This record gives sequence, structure tokens and C-alpha cells, in this order.
Amino acid sequence: MTASMNETYVTLGGFVEVEKYKYLYFVITFIIYVLILFCNSTIVCIIVVHKNLHHPMYIFVAALLLNSVLFSTTVYPKLLIDYITEKQIISHSMCHFQYLIFYNLCGAEFLLLAAMAYDRYVSIFKPLQYHSMMKKTTVCVVLVMAWLVPFCLVAGSTILSAKQKVCNFTLNGIFCNNSVYKLHCVTSKTISVYGVIVVLCVVFLPMIYIVFTYARILIISCYSSKTVRTKAAQTCLPHLLVLLNFSFFTAYDVSSPRLETDISKTVRLVMTLQTVLYHPLLNPIIYGLKLNEISKHLKNIFHQITR
Repeated sequence: MTASMNETYVTLGGFVEVEKYKYLYFVITFIIYVLILFCNSTIVCIIVVHKNLHHPMYIFVAALLLNSVLFSTTVYPKLLIDYITEKQIISHSMCHFQYLIFYNLCGAEFLLLAAMAYDRYVSIFKPLQYHSMMKKTTVCVVLVMAWLVPFCLVAGSTILSAKQKVCNFTLNGIFCNNSVYKLHCVTSKTISVYGVIVVLCVVFLPMIYIVFTYARILIISCYSSKTVRTKAAQTCLPHLLVLLNFSFFTAYDVSSPRLETDISKTVRLVMTLQTVLYHPLLNPIIYGLKLNEISKHLKNIFHQITR
């Protein structure tokens, strides 16, 4: 479908009976989005306000939760608009912009988790060198690189994809993920190879590093004192839970375009919504409950409200 200003538009074909239940979907999605913003922002504000939380680990946690807010904002506002409009469409250029931001934030998630793994390793096994190795400038550089590196890599695949000739104008999804490749007239080997390189750099390599680091921490802590074991469990478990959760949904997102002919539209819609629902909501719950210092501040806030 083409607009009068020669802008190509793509129909989002992943919606199921939107017209019949559109207001119900809108209300539920809006509540979920507000909850995501509120839960993540609350913990970020706690970390910013309390000086005793101005340490690398908590700064990385705040960055991760901020990343969840941006991740959700990439999808939910457009999704809310689509629920109450007659046609669920998006321009070809905006579709690729959404694709760029979505995968940039996905890559940043893995790099931030890798930075957390390094921070925990240094904290547990090199405590005397911790402050010299994890300076404020080091943390700032890591944060910038966590968002900049995936942005540059994903920008390359976005430009390559945007330049491809479009023959299909229906996207089997509710937002623009890697299923945009299905719009192309011809499958590009260049894009496929480049995509594999991007996945290796921002997903598999960080994941391998994280698993290796935490495995080493757990193995060494087993032969250490009870204090070291307790510290390792308290600080590493939340990061591992977040990693497992996000890795599962990333695996689904990567494989979904190849599975779309084998699963129904309803199942695909439910799984896609889980991808942008569970992770942004679970992150603040995991860190709020499992990290003692954050949990204490949350309890204090709750007690003040309930007085």
C-alpha cells in the first residue's frame, strides 16, 4: 500500500480480532505499559536518590531498568494506537526505525548483563582492587559502549534492509522485528551473513562470557568461606534469572519468522506479547526482591505509604 507522498506503508497482520475487542486490548495494554513504567522508574529513582546505592552494580541495574523502559516504549505506544485505529499500518521507514531501536536495546541488554558479570567477578574475588578497576569513568565508558556498539552494528543491517526492494506489504507481527526480511522480494545473503555477525557480537559472545564468568564464580565460591558463597548467591542470582528470561525471549524472536507458517496467528500474538511483557515487568521484581539494599528501600517506602 502506498501513500500520496510515495511513502510505502506496511500492514501489521499479527493482530487477532482487534476490532471486536479493541477497547479491552487497549485498556489491558495501557495498564501493563503504566505498570512497566512505574515499576522500573521506581527502582531507578531509588538508586538515583540514595547515595549508598551509587555503586557500579546498582548503576548497572538502573541502566538495565532504564533500558527496559526504552524497550517497552519502542513497542507499546504504537501498539496502543493500532488497537483503536481501523487499519494497523506503519510506514516502511518508521518500521525500520522501530527495528533499529528494538534490536539496539536488545543488544544493550546483553552487554549490560556482561558488564554486571565482570563487576560481580571483580567485587567477589578482587575486592582490594575493585575501586581502582571500577572507577566512575570506567563505568561511564561501559554504559556508553553498551548502547553505542549494538546501535552501530544494527544500523548496518537496518540500512541494508531498508534499501531492499519490497514485494510483500503485510508483516506477520504486531511490531517490526526481524520479520521485516519477509517483506523483501529476494532474500539477501549479505543481510543474512551480516545478521549472523551482529547476533554473534551482541548476543552469543556476551552470553558466553556471562555464563563462563558466573560458572567460575560459583565454582570458586564453593571452595570459599560462607560469606563469599552468600555474597555470590545474593548478587549473581538476580542477574542469572534476568539472563535466562531474556535469552528465552530472544531465542523465540530470532526463530519466530521461521516458525510462523507452523503456528497459528493467535499463538504467535500471545508469544510476541510475552516477549514485550514479561521481561520489562520481571526485571524490577527480580532486582527489587533479590537485592537486599533495594528491597530495604522499597519496604521503607511501602511502610511510609501504609501508615
